[in-house]
Amino acid sequence: MSSNEQFSDLVDLLAKSSARHKDANLFGTKTDGVWQWTTYGEFARQVDAMRGGLAKVGIGQGDTVAIIAGNRVEWAVAAYATYGLGARFCPMYEHQLDEDRRYIVEDSGAKVVLVSTYAIYETIKSWPAEIENLEHVFSMALPAEDEASFAGLIELGKKHPTPTVAIDPSWVCGFIYTSGTTGKPKGVLLSHNNIVSNINGVSRYFPIDARDVSLCFLPWAHSFGQTCELHFLITRGAAMAMAESVEKLIENFSEIKPTVLLAVPRIFNRIYDGLQKRMAEEGGLKKTLFDTAMANAEKREVLAAEGRSSGWCDFKHKVLDKLVFSKVRDRFGGRLRFALSGGAALSPEVAQFIDRLGIFVCEGYGLTETSPITAANRPGARKIGSVGQPIPDVQVIIDKTHTGPDAPDGEVVVKGPNVMIGYHGLPEATAEVLTEDGHFHTGDLGRLDEDGYLYITGRIKEQYKLQNGKYVVPGPLEDMLHISGYIAQAFIDGTNQPFNGALIVPDRAAIEKWAAKEGLSGDYESILAHDKTRALIEAEIDAHSDDFRGYERVRRFALIPEEFSVDNGLLTPKMSVKRRVVTQRYAEEIASLYA
Repeated sequence: MSSNEQFSDLVDLLAKSSARHKDANLFGTKTDGVWQWTTYGEFARQVDAMRGGLAKVGIGQGDTVAIIAGNRVEWAVAAYATYGLGARFCPMYEHQLDEDRRYIVEDSGAKVVLVSTYAIYETIKSWPAEIENLEHVFSMALPAEDEASFAGLIELGKKHPTPTVAIDPSWVCGFIYTSGTTGKPKGVLLSHNNIVSNINGVSRYFPIDARDVSLCFLPWAHSFGQTCELHFLITRGAAMAMAESVEKLIENFSEIKPTVLLAVPRIFNRIYDGLQKRMAEEGGLKKTLFDTAMANAEKREVLAAEGRSSGWCDFKHKVLDKLVFSKVRDRFGGRLRFALSGGAALSPEVAQFIDRLGIFVCEGYGLTETSPITAANRPGARKIGSVGQPIPDVQVIIDKTHTGPDAPDGEVVVKGPNVMIGYHGLPEATAEVLTEDGHFHTGDLGRLDEDGYLYITGRIKEQYKLQNGKYVVPGPLEDMLHISGYIAQAFIDGTNQPFNGALIVPDRAAIEKWAAKEGLSGDYESILAHDKTRALIEAEIDAHSDDFRGYERVRRFALIPEEFSVDNGLLTPKMSVKRRVVTQRYAEEIASLYA
């Protein structure tokens, strides 16, 4: 397939790829210890059958099909069958809160919900009688003879074949719900054109073809995994093996030997942390060789940046790569050609570390609202630390309305065919971020360098992303912690970190009273440093976090003896926390939470 082939919609995408690669492997699933592969041709036939089944139960243009499932062949079958009817596909996570699932099903107007497990089916099978638009719930865990089974729906479709409809690229192909500042998920409406414009834009960047295979663990319910892995790799005729679990990644790497890795920074950080700890523990000759190899790789980078080279460095690299780095790459199957990072900011230190191992890492940038790719590094055009240059047909503007004309950065504003249609049923929220002429205000702070590379430097508002790509709004949990009798003030942050950390200002009077009962002596700061005090505050944080999702909770904290006040410059006159001032003043304490 030509790397410049263009697609008009997602139905066109699958039709072309499945015809061209009908005998090639597409999806791999490990069953009873053996990898079973579904070819492009087999997948297309399953899509045809599911399309007929969905049509038979009443799905047509503009209707919504929702799914609660992890990555699996049935997920992709359901998605492409839905697209072929001109309907809208709405994915949810298996581990999502039940109240969020119900809200999404109601808000999206889903007519059919497909679920993976019997447990989920038992939880929601009564919903059609309770939710206005919902008519059917089908489970992948039920036997084919059960009328509520996914397999039965496919068999129904085989008896009632239904052709694809003529797709208008401007039609909505799906919802992807993302949490907002209100706490309620917002349905991002994406069209066929939004997604295929992303794919068409990056198709010339990465020389991926039918020889390539990925180990698939990014959730397709997230925009990054869905567009950049599922849809894009199908256009290239590549294969995807479904990882059994995060815990079995190393085992699966050795079995699949992937050539492409798509991951969020958390995965790359694990690689970094794991290797650093392993080398430190082993010490001796292994650590010496590893450190020497890393130093030599860094020297080669410096020389290359200056347009120079060294025969001695190149010789050392060849030897050390075989002795050291190849052993590391073997843990990932030994064939990785590209590692693509997205969803949150990747530390330049980690990116350089992975790159020096001989794994070419490229970081990109985008949001669900931009389908998601806005900018990306690529072979021949990469600056580690940046998120790359805007992709073709996408324009990035730095708006300094919020930061001032002399500031080095401003809000990242995006315009292009990748920008969402809007938020479902939320015209005011849409108008807040999307202008009439199509400029999307991301809320991210960034800057463009002289070569057009984009650097993301933070968030304008308090909302931020963890390394796993999840959005966090700290205010509600901060307010909940203030209810504790032992906590006077709480400041939570986790921007581009693996978890949330907090600065906790204890209620001094309450702590001193408690300390006296516990027999703790010394001055106030020594009391705060005591293990018993830290255990008390940890218990208070846990006790007031029950209603929050796991990723929203505080994992580590520092105790701060001085209260935030107007006098010390940490509060505004109306008693709001000056978040940027707090992060600057307590930069060392915050950094220690992630050491």
